[in-house]
Amino acid sequence: MAIYRFKVSFEDYDDIERDIDIKSNQTFEDLHRAIHQSTGYNPELSSSFYVSNDQWKKSEEIAFLPNQRKINNGVASMENSKLSNFIDDPHQKFYYTYNFDRPYDFHVELVKILLEEESGKTYPCVFRSLGEAPKMAGSIIIPPVAKAAISDDFDFLNELDFQPEDTEDLEEMTEMGINSASEDEEDEKDEFMDEFSDDDSYDSEDIQKDDY
Repeated sequence: MAIYRFKVSFEDYDDIERDIDIKSNQTFEDLHRAIHQSTGYNPELSSSFYVSNDQWKKSEEIAFLPNQRKINNGVASMENSKLSNFIDDPHQKFYYTYNFDRPYDFHVELVKILLEEESGKTYPCVFRSLGEAPKMAGSIIIPPVAKAAISDDFDFLNELDFQPEDTEDLEEMTEMGINSASEDEEDEKDEFMDEFSDDDSYDSEDIQKDDY
């Protein structure tokens, strides 16, 4: 039985990594749980792996606790998806998003294929651990400051069935909204100044008539 060794790294923390050994016939759910056994995070949260290219561009999704929309769209489940069925490259990459309520992203890369399992070892297992995983508040990860503003919006966005991968569209919409608000403020200022200027002109004429 072949053994896959995956390097798992936090997208926003370069100095934190885990190398996890897992059997080729085990599932993505097994890998998902192994990752969070090594981080200490709660594995019972909706998450997904995405088959990726070398630039970490996401394609096919493999989901854990998928929502109804994903089920209707036929998204593969981690529970029923063997790792070997999604390995086409000796350096296969997967983009992994943990906890869609407060998403946190990982890079998962196949770095080695061992031809035989080690006698007496239980798989999956952590081969190497570098750095301490970021602390969590309850079941929610404390994200970097740069992501805090986006994270605060997700309770509202979940009501709209918003997906984390649409963040770029959200940022563009937000920017457009800010620009529109600025333009409206400028229009109001211009109208006010025009009205004020007319009043000044009228007062000036009245003063000249009184002097006369």
